[in-house]
Amino acid sequence: MNAVEIEQAVSELVEAAFDAAEFPYQFLEAFGNKATTLKRLRKGDSNHSDLEGGVLQASNIHIAVCPVGDVGSTLGALRDSPATRLKKCKFILATDGESIEAENLAEGDSCSCAFADLPNHFGFFLPLAGITTVRQIRENSFDIRATSKLNRLYVELLKGNPDWDSAARREDFNHFMARLIFCFFAEDTHIFRGDVLFTATLEQMTAKDASDTHEVLAEIFRAMDTPFNRRDAAKLRPFAGQFPYVNGGLFQGCIDRNSVPRFSKIARSYLLHVGHLDWKQINPDIFGSMIQAVADDEERGELGMHYTSVPNILKVLNPLFLDDLRAKLDEAGDGKTTGSARKLQNLLDRLKRIRVFDPACGSGNFLVIAYKEMRQIEAEINRRLRHADRPSAIPLTNFRGIELRHFAAEIARLALIIAEYQCDVLYRGEKLALAEFLPLDANNWITCGNALRLDWLSICPPTGTSVKTKSDDLFGAPLDQAQIDFENAGGETFVCGNPPYVGSRNQTDQQRDDLRAVFANRLSSWRSLDYVAGWFMKAADYAALQPCGTAFVSTNSICQGLPVSLLWPLIFAKGPQIHFAHSSFKWANLASKNAGVTVAIIGITSRVPGPKCLYSTENNEETTSRVVGNINAYLVPAANIFVEPARNAPDDRPNMLFGNMPRDAGHLCVSTDERVDLIGRDPHASEYLRRYLGSEELIHGKQRYCLWVEDDEAEAAKQSSFISNRFERVRSFRSTSKAAATRGWSDRAHRFVQIPGFGSVSTIAVAGVSSERREYLPVDVLDRHSIISNLLFGIYDAPLWNMALIASRIHLVWIATVCGKLKTDYRYSNTLGWNTFPVPPLSDLNKADLTKCAEDILLAREAHWPATIADLYDPQKMPENLRAAHDRNDEMLERIYIGRRFKNDTERLEKLFEMYTQMTAKETGAKPAKTGGSRKKKVADE
Repeated sequence: MNAVEIEQAVSELVEAAFDAAEFPYQFLEAFGNKATTLKRLRKGDSNHSDLEGGVLQASNIHIAVCPVGDVGSTLGALRDSPATRLKKCKFILATDGESIEAENLAEGDSCSCAFADLPNHFGFFLPLAGITTVRQIRENSFDIRATSKLNRLYVELLKGNPDWDSAARREDFNHFMARLIFCFFAEDTHIFRGDVLFTATLEQMTAKDASDTHEVLAEIFRAMDTPFNRRDAAKLRPFAGQFPYVNGGLFQGCIDRNSVPRFSKIARSYLLHVGHLDWKQINPDIFGSMIQAVADDEERGELGMHYTSVPNILKVLNPLFLDDLRAKLDEAGDGKTTGSARKLQNLLDRLKRIRVFDPACGSGNFLVIAYKEMRQIEAEINRRLRHADRPSAIPLTNFRGIELRHFAAEIARLALIIAEYQCDVLYRGEKLALAEFLPLDANNWITCGNALRLDWLSICPPTGTSVKTKSDDLFGAPLDQAQIDFENAGGETFVCGNPPYVGSRNQTDQQRDDLRAVFANRLSSWRSLDYVAGWFMKAADYAALQPCGTAFVSTNSICQGLPVSLLWPLIFAKGPQIHFAHSSFKWANLASKNAGVTVAIIGITSRVPGPKCLYSTENNEETTSRVVGNINAYLVPAANIFVEPARNAPDDRPNMLFGNMPRDAGHLCVSTDERVDLIGRDPHASEYLRRYLGSEELIHGKQRYCLWVEDDEAEAAKQSSFISNRFERVRSFRSTSKAAATRGWSDRAHRFVQIPGFGSVSTIAVAGVSSERREYLPVDVLDRHSIISNLLFGIYDAPLWNMALIASRIHLVWIATVCGKLKTDYRYSNTLGWNTFPVPPLSDLNKADLTKCAEDILLAREAHWPATIADLYDPQKMPENLRAAHDRNDEMLERIYIGRRFKNDTERLEKLFEMYTQMTAKETGAKPAKTGGSRKKKVADE
């Protein structure tokens, strides 16, 4: 269940008659517990409560219903219950049907409210549904409640007005929803005079069967589009005449009943339910992200889940420009001296000229937060200058955006309007805020269009105030361009946002065309880039003409692996430098598709940068920062270098090669059952069978075999009908292949097409792709009877100390950075990862120590046989002796590097890039290392 569905279930629970016996089960059902789980609880099989009538779900919650007035004492009994502690309950809850009290035992938070008010506090309990909430949602559940009820209204209206769901009318429908949201907010914040004017009018003036609801709404909307001096001529109905003139084009076009969809009786009840919410509680930065999903068919399944927390947004905005503004405010002083007052006035003049531009603005989160933070700074300046009542000098239209979806663009404008009003109330008082709020300006400063196709300079121009086109209303967007002049000339421009994350393999045809439009004339291999790369390139182009600072949230893919050497030379060639960055961390919202996505924040500037700052979050906990001399494209404090593939390692390490590639349509592979059957019929066939391993077999311990036949053994092997039949299938597959190279091997159907090598004694095998959850790369030592596939890399007959290098934390960090990811998994490379990995000169003693470390790792694994690598390296279940063996290996190796343990991954990378720079500066002329094995082939590169 998503958060909105939970809110709906909790609301329905509260609206129904209270049933003391059933409440615990109804409550658990509302938070996603299945019928089978509840059945076991009812029977007592899994109810571990030690209180009479209590219900305890282990590792979750202990609930008790009590007589009226006993809620406090019952909560205390739940808290003191031995079962609560023994079964590790995260929550306790007591209710008497009139009030409810609960505690989050893990975090120490508490909740106390009237039973009827529980839906306003449901966010407190979201962890019960496995949803890790951000504090803003937990503390203000209103935004999800409003989204939930608006969604029900939206779906019901579409059901009764299918023509409004068409492409021709969907935009009109989105306009209608934006108008409703404005009205609900306006009546609860006294923008409309009178108590609940809008909802009360609907309740009184519309028929209970909803037959005229659309007519009443259309008349109210028409009134708000009619200036007072034209109302007599407009002949408005009396109930509509009491509504103010809003202007701004918000209600333009509402001149007949067809401007409003028709309502069913159910839709009318939903409309009134929404109206009775307390819209003063709205958070435009939260609500906007949620409500945009109402109008998006793909996102509606995760309503309320796409919220991005304010602290995460501030990770972008603070170092981009807000920290500097606050520093200047601190420097300016209290305004009591002439010099201090002058500094404060200069800062105010700077504030009003700042332009914030989000070219992927969605529902406006970044713009809203930027506006609110700047208003807070302005309010403090005015307080120090003793001008607390002064109107804001920060124009809303200096906060520009581009958004592809019409409804999101409209919600972004509306969110900014609401934010402006709330800031006026907060800093100037409700009286002044109301006096100046209406009528709205007919400004449309959020452009609806494709950011990778639009000219950013036409939307946020480099100088002066003018832009190319104008608009007639808040919604209209002629030519998909910006419409309203900037009020203040000059000033700084800051570009920010969270552009869409779409990997190179998952892009739509339209998205590929967008990237082609940006990169086709500069980069032949642009198809390898993430979609977000288009925003960085456009930002660099924009910065070349308009000096500015830019900071985007991006998947960390553009700072890892091949995309680095494709994208960043183009950006650096335009002039920008990376002036701050936040290295990889989890960008958490509540959506399953984005939950846990690993991102980086990258700030680039075309201005002369000040100190460069690198932020990092270890284990997603406290954020630390360092001032550094340079930040390169890998987000490492090192020179601007790009790691290139190398055919050989620069020292005495042996070559690492691809595994063996059969190109056999699977016919040279033999399952465990087939092997047993074959040996049972022909014991001599066992000499042609070898254990065959790819990533699955190496990591998960799966058993698979292959036919491995030397050229001089082919005729003898064919004496087995099973083997002969397999060779014939291979021959048939290869002879009909479209690839000429494969067809050329059809007369040698007994063998693999590519055999870079195999170990005559042993093979150190590394998985080509492996999960990012593991703290170490999957590597193992195989015997001479094992053959590795092309899904593994192998070092044949190599000293064991090489495994110690591969199994180290420092090597994983290098691979993750320079080789990049496949989706979110580590992607290994021999030429880009192993051959470029900087290693200090190793003495014989060093190698002996590392050999012992590798042996200890293997012995620790063996002690847990038959556990697989997947079992042993699950971060939650890793055995202590194996973890200790790896820790010793890391300490041994890191002392070789710097004489001590590294403090964190950032320090590891800093040292590695320093060594790589020195390594590549020398022309070593090193000869390729030799490899073992009975077949010696040309080195296999990626």
